[in-house]
Amino acid sequence: MSGKADDDYKDQFCDPEHPIVIQFQEVSAAAYKIKGGIERTPCTRSRISNLVGCDLYFKKEFLQTTGSFKERGARYTLMMLAPEQKKIGVVAASAGNHALALAYHGQDLNIPVTVVMPKIAPMMKVQNCKNYGAKVIIFGEDIGEAKSYCMKLCKEEGYVYVNGYDHPHILAGQGTMGLEIVEQVPDLDACIIPVGGGGLIAGTALAIKSLYPHVMIIVSLAVPLVGVNSYATAAPLIDKMVTVSEEFIALAILRLVEIEKAVVEGAGATGLAALLAGLLPELNGKKVVSPLCGGNIDTTVLGRCLDRGLAVDYRLVRFLVTVSDRPGGIAELARLLSSIGVSIKDMFHERAWLKSDIFSVQVKCVVETRDQEHCHELELLLRKHYKHIAFGPHVV
Repeated sequence: MSGKADDDYKDQFCDPEHPIVIQFQEVSAAAYKIKGGIERTPCTRSRISNLVGCDLYFKKEFLQTTGSFKERGARYTLMMLAPEQKKIGVVAASAGNHALALAYHGQDLNIPVTVVMPKIAPMMKVQNCKNYGAKVIIFGEDIGEAKSYCMKLCKEEGYVYVNGYDHPHILAGQGTMGLEIVEQVPDLDACIIPVGGGGLIAGTALAIKSLYPHVMIIVSLAVPLVGVNSYATAAPLIDKMVTVSEEFIALAILRLVEIEKAVVEGAGATGLAALLAGLLPELNGKKVVSPLCGGNIDTTVLGRCLDRGLAVDYRLVRFLVTVSDRPGGIAELARLLSSIGVSIKDMFHERAWLKSDIFSVQVKCVVETRDQEHCHELELLLRKHYKHIAFGPHVV
């Protein structure tokens, strides 16, 4: 749908000059209000604990009906609307989880929901929002343009705009996860909370710190922009922030699939990623909770993440080697790989641009190995038998 965005109408609940700091009483009220409409997700000890050196528990928010923690804030915000506003409805800009949560709970509470999704929104999430009864408008190249169009709709239709990470009721609703965590895991030492726009960290940190000030609150993902209310609420409560690289996020996703049997999106795996990367040595031997806050990952993206995780784990290896182009040259390479239990996944040949003699062929291989030690054994074997070889992740 096309249309002109509106830059004059502003979000009345998110004023940079007058940020709103939510209070613990609001989180407590939200917990009472949404009880019965939200899953109380399990928070269980993980078998990954032995790999990361701490007593690790996962709060499994991906088990919510729409697959993420966003349902908590969405339901509470909808329930807190004035009676007349419930008839008019709300609007939100989102490419995924926030839109799904609003759509689902809007349908459950019989409140009209309109979601404006940018063109980059995954088709699966667009269709699911429609299935939940929301009016879906595709507008803009990114979330910023979609939000501007939401402001236009608020002005014209009388909707309330629900910011997915900064509306005060959203923050209070997300904080209910923190209340559940401290009930489910006694004697907690630390909580590693992913940060996107800041709604989850603001509400959860407030809930936990209000009840147990000694619990360490760690942010596991640095982002360039957070909400004004989220920042004002969360900033005094955060003890440490760590930035996690993409490769360790991919490795975390792989570990969760293989050990926890859980499919989790990248942002939800950043707490585990920080531990796997060794960024939090002070948590050794401590009791730690990390929320797995969402499981809505596209299957194609999941496949790429798993491959990248295998590469980080030295179980997917790439190398270039120059072998004889005479009969049996490539067969001999395959025999060598087979002799140490290496499996060939892909093989590509290059002849025309080689600078070596005309009777050689360059072969690029992607192979599967067991672990780092097996990978090192492969490299030694290749260097023993071939003169020209490039080995490792930087091979192109």
